[in-house]
Formats: sequence, C-alpha cells, structure tokens
Amino acid sequence: MDFKKIQQAQERFGGPFAMTSILQKRVRELVQGARPLVETDKTRPIDIALDELLENRLTLEPHAEAAVPQAPKDIFGGEV
Repeated sequence: MDFKKIQQAQERFGGPFAMTSILQKRVRELVQGARPLVETDKTRPIDIALDELLENRLTLEPHAEAAVPQAPKDIFGGEV
C-alpha cells in the first residue's frame, strides 16, 4: 500500500477517521461484488478503493439518521 496516497486521502477528507469510514464502506461493497469505479490492474479491494477515492469517485455524505438528538428531559419534565 502506498502511504503517500493514504496521506493525500487523509488531507482531502480532513483526517484519518473520515477517510477510514469511506474506505471501509467501499471495500465492503467491492468484496460483495461491486465493480471498480476506476480502471486498475490492482486486485486488493483496499487498493482499488483508495484509487477510487483519490480520483474523486467516492464522496462522504452524512446519514439522514445522523440528525442531532433533542436534549433529554430531567425527571421533573424540564430540560437537562
């Protein structure tokens, strides 16, 4: 694996956590039979996903269910 490519991907997505999240999801899709979004001679799903990421074929979008929850109420009915 090319660590320079990993560093580029981290910079593009603002850090290792966002990059790892998108790569994990895409690797899972590739393992389950999805076709690569880029032409490559690589066979390892992680290498293919990293190339897709660096060629702007993948994006990170927030989940609809990731909405901010409302503040809980205390036992007397008021907000905490």
